[in-house]
Amino acid sequence: MTPETVMSMTYQALRVALIMAGPLLLITLAVGLIISIFQAATQINEMTLSFIPKVLAVGATLVLLGPWLIGTMVDYIRTLLDSIPGLAA
Repeated sequence: MTPETVMSMTYQALRVALIMAGPLLLITLAVGLIISIFQAATQINEMTLSFIPKVLAVGATLVLLGPWLIGTMVDYIRTLLDSIPGLAA
């Protein structure tokens, strides 16, 4: 196995991780920002106020994007497993 192969596999793994985590992180960021603006406008200083909406938003995102996320992971794993015979040589 050459260093280029290792770097290519690492790049692919990081790319898939970013693709899978990106939507969840963006939704969490957006909900947190909206809750923060609401807290600033109403002067409510409750630290746990943003927890439940974030959990609900991430749960809804997982329900909506779950099939796509699983498909992305399965495609990556299938590609990785198909490349194993070529790596052994």
